[in-house]
Amino acid sequence: MRSVKFLGLFLCILGVCAIATAGEKNNLGIRDVSRITLADATRVGTALLPAGDYVVRHTMEGQEHIMVFQRSGSKTPQAKVKCTLVPLEHRADQTKTVFTMNAANEKVLQELVFRGDTAKHVF
Repeated sequence: MRSVKFLGLFLCILGVCAIATAGEKNNLGIRDVSRITLADATRVGTALLPAGDYVVRHTMEGQEHIMVFQRSGSKTPQAKVKCTLVPLEHRADQTKTVFTMNAANEKVLQELVFRGDTAKHVF
């Protein structure tokens, strides 16, 4: 009887863990919500974001992938930009950002890779 209770408890814990980890990623191999820190003012799409911490949400609008950048602690989005998902050869072991400089000498976000994801976001 005691072993049956233990087995039941173990299966319940296993089920809760499976549900919790399944909610972190979608079927695209990326997290729906991530965090990023921009050390300098950065152009994301048409918006120039000031340096700071941001919550980044991956959403879908029809068939288009959209990244929404929202300053931590703020309720309004600061930038919405289309992205293309490019599969990675293996799961990313660290978060990575790729920037270029535009003619106005501003940093422009080109790619985002979040640790643990299996695809990168290309803008």
